[in-house]
Amino acid sequence: MMEIIKSNTKIKFSNHYMVTSLISLVLVGVSLFGLFTKMNYGVDFRGGAEIQIKFAKDIKLDRLRKTLKEEGFRVQVQQIGEAADLEFLLKVAANEGNLNEVTDKVSSALNKDFVAEGIEIRKVDIVGPKAGAQLRLSGFQAMLWALIAIMVYIGLRFDFKYSPGAIVALFHDVSIILGIFAFTGTEFTLQTVAALLAVIGYSVNDTVIVYDRVREHEQKFSHLGLRDQIDNAINETLSRTILTSGTTLFISGTMFIFGGLAIRDFFFAISLGVLIGTYSSIYVAAPVTLLFQRFIGEKDEAKSVGQNAKA
Repeated sequence: MMEIIKSNTKIKFSNHYMVTSLISLVLVGVSLFGLFTKMNYGVDFRGGAEIQIKFAKDIKLDRLRKTLKEEGFRVQVQQIGEAADLEFLLKVAANEGNLNEVTDKVSSALNKDFVAEGIEIRKVDIVGPKAGAQLRLSGFQAMLWALIAIMVYIGLRFDFKYSPGAIVALFHDVSIILGIFAFTGTEFTLQTVAALLAVIGYSVNDTVIVYDRVREHEQKFSHLGLRDQIDNAINETLSRTILTSGTTLFISGTMFIFGGLAIRDFFFAISLGVLIGTYSSIYVAAPVTLLFQRFIGEKDEAKSVGQNAKA
């Protein structure tokens, strides 16, 4: 494999754990505040209406969005099927009391503004607030079950002392991404849930690579403490991390910029996940593993210093 970082690099990542841990705690705290106070839930989660429309003549997606916005509607527009099909799905946000009224107004505005394009309203589905709340709960439950399954996998694959670090790192990643969504006003939709589940998979993969190298070091260099073994493992996998994260970020960033509005939020979450997940594999999972080792009563630092002195 091409080496961007030399294999004999000895960066002491553990020296920065106090500072990075404080930064992470602040970011997670602010993100959780934004999640509970500022999150902009999409129609999928807060209730509304879905209107499927079809045009006889070609129409630009941007024009459709602009027209509906000028009419004063809060509508999420996405193209469905092939581009040649000229079919779109409109997700209209409204309160339970005026849901039917808003839906009728959107339908009337469409028939008025796009009569020349041969518009056809094919289907209207109403999503009640209770159904939206249930979808929101199911989305968070899906992420919770993913975290539990990963914790069990890490415990069986390596050692249960590594599980807390992996889970805290994943919680850290998801929390900060949700916080960024909340403070930027980006809608939280089912598409976002799918992106977060992908981020969970990507982030834990990066953490597993480091853990796998740490386990090798524990077998080969048993005289070293866990802190030194983690530092060595991160240094040895640093080239792989930079290459993998860099190429993934390039692709997700390209799709975010050029992929269009329909998939922009998805790749926004993926791009954030790559950056934050790479950081957390180094500066969140590792210090939590060290902290957990101390919690269960192992004196890593004393062991390491004492054995090195004997040597």
